[in-house]
Amino acid sequence: MPQTADDMGAVAVRAWCSLALEALGRERAAIDAINVYPVADGDTGTNLYLTVESANQAVEAVFAAHETGTTAPLTADAVRAMAHGALIGARGNSGTILAQLLRGTAQVLAVGHDADHLRRALATAADAARQAVAHPVEGTVLTVAAAAAAAAARTAADATTAEVAQAAYEGARTALAATPGQLAVLGRAGVVDAGGRGLVTVLGALVEAVCGRAPAAGPALPAPAPALPVPDDCAATGPADGPAFEVIYLLEATDEAVDRLRARLDPLGDSLVVVGGDGLWNVHVHVDDAGAAVEAGVEAGRPYRIRITHFGADRAQPHVEPVQRAVVVVVPGDGLRGLCKEAGATTVLARPGEPPASGELVDAIRRAHAREVVLLPNDAELRHTAAAAAEQARAEGVRVALIPTRAAVQGLAALAVHEPGRSFDEDVVAMTAAAGATRYAELAVAERQSWTMAGICQAGDVLGLIDGDVAVIGGDVPHTARTVLDRMLAAGGELVTLVLGEDVPDSLADELEEHVREGHLAVDTVVYRGGPRSAPLLIGVE
Repeated sequence: MPQTADDMGAVAVRAWCSLALEALGRERAAIDAINVYPVADGDTGTNLYLTVESANQAVEAVFAAHETGTTAPLTADAVRAMAHGALIGARGNSGTILAQLLRGTAQVLAVGHDADHLRRALATAADAARQAVAHPVEGTVLTVAAAAAAAAARTAADATTAEVAQAAYEGARTALAATPGQLAVLGRAGVVDAGGRGLVTVLGALVEAVCGRAPAAGPALPAPAPALPVPDDCAATGPADGPAFEVIYLLEATDEAVDRLRARLDPLGDSLVVVGGDGLWNVHVHVDDAGAAVEAGVEAGRPYRIRITHFGADRAQPHVEPVQRAVVVVVPGDGLRGLCKEAGATTVLARPGEPPASGELVDAIRRAHAREVVLLPNDAELRHTAAAAAEQARAEGVRVALIPTRAAVQGLAALAVHEPGRSFDEDVVAMTAAAGATRYAELAVAERQSWTMAGICQAGDVLGLIDGDVAVIGGDVPHTARTVLDRMLAAGGELVTLVLGEDVPDSLADELEEHVREGHLAVDTVVYRGGPRSAPLLIGVE
C-alpha cells in the first residue's frame, strides 16, 4: 500500500525513531537535571535516549535488509522492530515504561496505520504501560501517556493522522505541566516529571515525522532552581533510605511464570515494572537484595543481560582503604571454616538444608573489603546464587571472579594455590585449574529406600557419591570409603584430601591413609576435620 505524507507507515516509523533519538539527544541533559522521582539519580534522560537508540537501530536494521530488494519494509515489520529494539535495550524505570508504550503502539499500528489506528495505538500503549507498573503513581509518565491518548481520542472522526498526533502531543504537554501539582516530590523541587517530559519529546518527534515540521513551542516548562536542595522526600527514595540497587534483566518466560514473578518481586522493593510479552520480558525493580531479584528471575525462566546498578554507598561509614585481593569461600562445617580463615579467606557457613542466600554472599564480599575478590561457592546448587551475588558486588565496584567449585575439596585445592602477589587473571586461572583437576566424593547415609545410579538403597545404607552421583552403596563407612577411593584413584592421582565429620573417629583416617599407601605408593594423603554440621566424609583426589 503506498504511503502518503499523512500516513503512519514504515517510512514514518523510521523517521519517528530517528527524530526521537535526535530530540532526546538534545534534551538528555535537561531531563537528567529534573530527575527527582522515583530516585533522584539524574539519569532519566540518558536512559530514555539509550532505549530509543536501541529501537532506532532495530528499525534501521529492517530497512538495511531491504536495501538490495525491490520492495520497502512493511509497516508491521518496522513497528515490531521498534518495539523489540526498545524492549531489549530499555534502561531504567522510565526507559522500561517507554518500551511498553512503544510495544502497545506497535500492536495496533502493525494492523493499520491511518488516523483511527493511531488513536487506538496511543490508547493501547497507555493502558499497557499502566498495567506493567506494579503500583502506578499519578503525576508521572503514566499520567502524561493517558492524557495523550485521551486528547487523541477527542479528535474528530475525519481527523488526519497529523491532527491526531498533534492533539496527543498537546494533551501530553498540558498534562506534563500539571505534574508538579499531582506529585509532592515534583512540586517541592519545582520541576515537572522527567519521564513525562521525555515522552512529550518523543511525541513531538511523532508530530514532526507525520507533519514534516516540528510542533510549535508552547509555554516554557518548569526547570529546577539551581539553589534548591533535593527535598527530603526525594532523598528518601534514593540511596540513603530507599532500596540500594536497580536490577534490570531480560527474561524468557511464560505469561504464567511472569505473573508469579511479579508477586515474588513486589514485596522485595519498589518501582517494579515488567514489560514485554510473547515469551520475552524486560524486568525492572529497585531492591536492597539484588541477588534475590535475580534468583526470582531464574525461578521464572531464563534471565540474561542482567544489569545491577548501585544507587550509592552508605556515606556514614568511615573510609578504610580496601585490600587488593581476597577470597570468599562457602564452607560446610566449622572445622573447614577455621581452616579457610587461617588461609586468609572470608567464609560463609552453609548449614545442612539451609544454603546461603545471595545476600549472605554479598555481605561476605563486603566484609572482605577488597578491590578484587575470588568467590568459591563449593556447591553446584549455588551457581545461580553465587552468580547473582557476584553481579551485585560488581555493581558496587568490586572486581569479582566466580570459580564454579562444586565441592569443599575443590575449594581447598583452589585456596591452596592462591597467590595474591601475582596478577588477578593469573591467580584466577591457577585456582580454576586446581579446582578443575580435583575429583570429589562424599559419604552420606540414606534416609529412606530410593533408586540410585548404583542400584536400590535402603534407609541406613552408606552412599558413596562421586562427582555428585551415587556410585557405591555400602553397609558401613570404612568399607564404602575404601571402595570410593579405589574407584577414584583408578584414574590416577597425586594427592588425596580427607575431611572427616564430627562423629567420625581418627582411626578411620589412619585406616584410609594406610589403604592409600598400600595401593598407591606415589599418592600423598592430607586429613582435615570438618567439624559440626559437615558430612561424615569428604574426599578429594588431585
